[in-house]
Amino acid sequence: MADGVAALTGAVVRYPDRAAIGPLNLSIAPGEIVAVVGASGAGKSTTLRLLAGLERPSEGEVLTAAPGRTAFVFQSPTLMPWADAQTNVALPLELAGVARDEARAQAAVALASVGLGDRLTARPRQLSGGMAMRASLARALITQPDLLLLDEPFAALDSVTRRHLIEDLHTLWTGRTPRPAIVFVTHDVEEAVYLAGRTVVLDAVSGQVAMARPTPGVVPRPAGWRADPDYRETVENLAAALAHAMPDRIA
Repeated sequence: MADGVAALTGAVVRYPDRAAIGPLNLSIAPGEIVAVVGASGAGKSTTLRLLAGLERPSEGEVLTAAPGRTAFVFQSPTLMPWADAQTNVALPLELAGVARDEARAQAAVALASVGLGDRLTARPRQLSGGMAMRASLARALITQPDLLLLDEPFAALDSVTRRHLIEDLHTLWTGRTPRPAIVFVTHDVEEAVYLAGRTVVLDAVSGQVAMARPTPGVVPRPAGWRADPDYRETVENLAAALAHAMPDRIA
């Protein structure tokens, strides 16, 4: 793994009722953003669970340079419904032994950083889907993780909200010193190319990495970058690779 944050080396996950996933070989460098795309069943969420230590491989290794320094954001916000936003975001710090008043003060700052400074006392049911996901991002980042794993966190949101949240994620990432590495699972190739500095395509048939390609330009993206020819070319190439990696080999 050398100086990487985490790595999968020949990782295979076997299931009794379906095809195995892997072997997977993937390394994550400090501070980089990696998007993982693939068909349903290709192993995207399994890859995240392996990196998070939530699942063990049947074969191979999962290596991490920072035990306990990983945060996970799921498809649903997973906020405690009985607690307000500030209490939800403060929870990881309190569990780590930070005094309650200090944890809540840091939570207020974290919520303000995602545009929810006026929603400290709001319960999850009082937040829109986008607001709830912003609160989840604030909670994940409050412990200053070295590795942030996101499992299709914007999939249930409308396209406008998704674009805003991608910009928010870029802003949060650039505002951290050091920047955390991010692994972001998505079905959307355009979202992957815009968000990440590198995109990994998983093959749904073999369960292996079919393609790993750096994306051109700088992250975060300058205004209007979606109209850049490099962006369109990268999207088309990755979309073609994704189609080839589908179970029925869509042409």
